[in-house]
Amino acid sequence: MVLTGFDFFIIILFILITLALGWYAKSNTNNTIEGFFLGGKNLPWYIAGLSMVATTFAADTPLAVTELVAKNGISGNWVWWNMLLGGMFTAIFYAQLWRRSGVVTDAEFITLRYAGKQAEWLKKFKAIYLGVGMNAIILAWVNLALMAILEVFFDLKGVELFGFTALAMLLVAAYSALSGLMGVALTDAFQFFVALIGCIVLAILVVNSEKIGGITGLKNALPKHSLTILPSIGDSTESKSLSMGLASFIAIAGMVWWSSWYPGAEPGGGGYIAQRMFSTKNEKHSFMATFFFQFAHYGIRPWPWIIVALCSVVLYPELGANDTKLGFVMAMKEFLPSGMRGLLLVAFLGAYMSTVSTHLNWGASYVINDVWNPAKGSNHKIVRISRWVTFGIMILALGVTTQVKSISGVWEFIMECGAGLGLLLMMRWFWFRINAWAEIAATITPFIVYGLLKFVFVHHYPVLGESLSSNPTSFFITVGVTTCCWVLVSLHTKPDAKSHIQRFKSKIYPQGFEEFKKTIPHLFLAWLGGIITVYSFLFLVGKIIFQEWAESSFLLVSLILGVLLFYRSAVKGKILSITKD
Repeated sequence: MVLTGFDFFIIILFILITLALGWYAKSNTNNTIEGFFLGGKNLPWYIAGLSMVATTFAADTPLAVTELVAKNGISGNWVWWNMLLGGMFTAIFYAQLWRRSGVVTDAEFITLRYAGKQAEWLKKFKAIYLGVGMNAIILAWVNLALMAILEVFFDLKGVELFGFTALAMLLVAAYSALSGLMGVALTDAFQFFVALIGCIVLAILVVNSEKIGGITGLKNALPKHSLTILPSIGDSTESKSLSMGLASFIAIAGMVWWSSWYPGAEPGGGGYIAQRMFSTKNEKHSFMATFFFQFAHYGIRPWPWIIVALCSVVLYPELGANDTKLGFVMAMKEFLPSGMRGLLLVAFLGAYMSTVSTHLNWGASYVINDVWNPAKGSNHKIVRISRWVTFGIMILALGVTTQVKSISGVWEFIMECGAGLGLLLMMRWFWFRINAWAEIAATITPFIVYGLLKFVFVHHYPVLGESLSSNPTSFFITVGVTTCCWVLVSLHTKPDAKSHIQRFKSKIYPQGFEEFKKTIPHLFLAWLGGIITVYSFLFLVGKIIFQEWAESSFLLVSLILGVLLFYRSAVKGKILSITKD
């Protein structure tokens, strides 16, 4: 891709604005652990929500969507659209509870909820596992995605390619270490709008090009099944629309969202999503930020990616199955005029930076708050060490990047090695028989089951092993075994002291746990209303884009009904009440 002087001007301006926002936010660290990692617990809902949305848009996300659409049409996006069920559940049931907990990390929550030395051990283990190990793998994946984009853009290779990626990561680490979460959140919000505007501009330019001929030309050039939104249930291979067996459908729609731990989509909330909840002004802002995240992530952002992806199927039919994701980048190179190329490049750079900055700050929060005891040092020392840890995680991630060629299989590994843990993470707030030993069992068991299914059985019992290790069979087995294991451990180990549980209840349910239970039916209806609202809006936008007015009318009615159900139930469930710290 050839960049003009105007393109470089846009890129430099973007970097300067990002650094300026980071410098502006520096004063909000207050040289305290809450100031550095939680923005002083003073983020308004729209900043916290935009930060969540921006972080989930990594540099490779449009490429991944392009690959899904090329393979299965629009319906291929249900691979990630289904996660709305878990995300909305987090917003409705847990956002206010997380904010009320008063913790700095979700690892710290372990010692709030559980008692004993086993809880301290589990807290430190999860802090290292998530904040350092898992974080380095995720950042390596993000780096590889940026490297793939830079390679296509500028034909960079080898050391030069890695050098540009390392420089980008160093830039992110610099403003993250300087300003803490407040700087990360403000730059995330700015980068979100840049990325969204850039993708919208690209979609408009490509679909209205002479080679496509507008929406009408796009529809005429594609088989009807490519434009189907809903997946087909069955094993039909007659079309390219997402077709799955009944078992796969149950796994995706009915189980994954509540049963499996996955970074950024943790059942009940966790990781950087929970960090944003902790950072908000109060409980109401926590809920609104998390709800806005679900609406923006699933309802607003997908269609520019999808339109470009559909156009790429028409424009670049020669791309092989493993290269279809590059259609998005090829469209950028072909259709963007001077200036717009710089805008789209900074859109991808912004997506990269927002993800990396969050993971660096989030990872450092685990190390400082849960492994290194903050009581050992002054506030100034805490912030200084936090900055060094931020750079340390950056260096580790770059090291992992050099050792990994492809990380696609890691995501299946992560999903299955968290299978069965999700239900415990949700139930530990309400079922007080669960203890630290149960969560330890739920954390370890999936790894054991995964190893047995994927390696031991396959090696020693090939026929049986191949059957058991295939998806979704292996997922069902892992969820079932893990769930049975942690439930049995809960029932056959000593429960936490009643005094500890009572302190937890008093903090999380100040109105009384029995009063909270009365709101649960309303919360479930609010959850249903929220799901209807977001999906109706998502599909309505799609039908309007494709000028399918009859379906649009139906979806508009569905949207209105969803909003009414959500609002009425949310009021009765008391999640829209104004609360103060």
